[in-house]
Amino acid sequence: MRTLLITGPGGGGRTTLAAATALTAARKSTRTLLLTTDPPHTAHPALGDLADDPPPHLTLRHIDPAPAFHKDLAALQTRAAPALDLLGASRLEPDEFTPLPGADELATLRALRDATLADEPHDLVVVDLPPTPRALSLLALPEELRRYLRRLLPPERQAARALRPMLGRLAGVPLPADWLYETAARLDLQLAAVEAVLADRGTVVRLVAEPGPAGAEAIRTATLGLALRGLRTDMLLANRVLPEQDGNSWLAAPVAQQRKTLEEWRQSYDVHPVAHLGRDPRGTDDLATLAVPGAPTVPGTVDWPVTDDLAENGVLVWHLPLPGARRDELDLIRRGDDIVVTVGPFRRTVPLPSALRRCTVDGAALREGELRIRFRPDPGLWPRIR
Repeated sequence: MRTLLITGPGGGGRTTLAAATALTAARKSTRTLLLTTDPPHTAHPALGDLADDPPPHLTLRHIDPAPAFHKDLAALQTRAAPALDLLGASRLEPDEFTPLPGADELATLRALRDATLADEPHDLVVVDLPPTPRALSLLALPEELRRYLRRLLPPERQAARALRPMLGRLAGVPLPADWLYETAARLDLQLAAVEAVLADRGTVVRLVAEPGPAGAEAIRTATLGLALRGLRTDMLLANRVLPEQDGNSWLAAPVAQQRKTLEEWRQSYDVHPVAHLGRDPRGTDDLATLAVPGAPTVPGTVDWPVTDDLAENGVLVWHLPLPGARRDELDLIRRGDDIVVTVGPFRRTVPLPSALRRCTVDGAALREGELRIRFRPDPGLWPRIR
């Protein structure tokens, strides 16, 4: 199964082109699932026909965060009932449950996980992600939540459950109950399943934007954030491209601006222009007219290799592809066996490869869109050669 994640700046036609991509794949007899958080008959009428009369091989699934949020909160109240009673807290009634900010992102991740675990998985899952800033936060969520869980509730502490009552009396405070560890373990498994989908070679990201100065900067930022997560972009859909006009037309200036941006994009991306229809696309006929490519063909993962330069310079070099990064927006901090990489508005805590854990950081350089971090072996930890 392949997974195609589609995102881009808000208002760039992201959902419409996600639907067009799914339709193209389905018409080539690819069993396709389109996941979207947008109701088909409201914000995006282009989804209307796909919902009412889906073509063969295409399934449209609207992601609604409310049911799962209600179920999870009700279960949490039940499990935490003793603590709530001890605190004298009143419980929420079911009709008071309202999805909190972030519920959409969690629901999208759950839907993505469920799609991969289905009894009859689809050949292609097209995911209409939120606009780029929210999409990047969503893609970072599984890894970050797992890291928080491991720090707050280390699994090894549960092994001492027989000693917990005694430790609680000695400390004078109650220790976490078994159900809390069990809940954390269950959540960790669910997050690991999503993380595996994102790390799979069959998962790629497709960007959507209108060519222009604002779109160009948004795409640079998106590419940088995706690269920091190790995700590959298969192509850039340049949406609403205006037809070429003669120099006397009032469209001459915006057409020239689009042309300039397209030329710049083609130096770094596989660009597929999507023509402006002169109206908002509606229904399957308009979606087919957009002629958007279907399933991707490039592998999704991005390698971060370690090269051996010990013989010549006495260092190992870790290569992190960060296309579009600028030196003044880079920062590195080593914390134990992790390294914290900050690039512009994005930050990621990355576990060091095993060989580099026995080294000290010797410097770093940004060259040709790649961050190269040098590590020098620590004599006290590095295996000695006799």
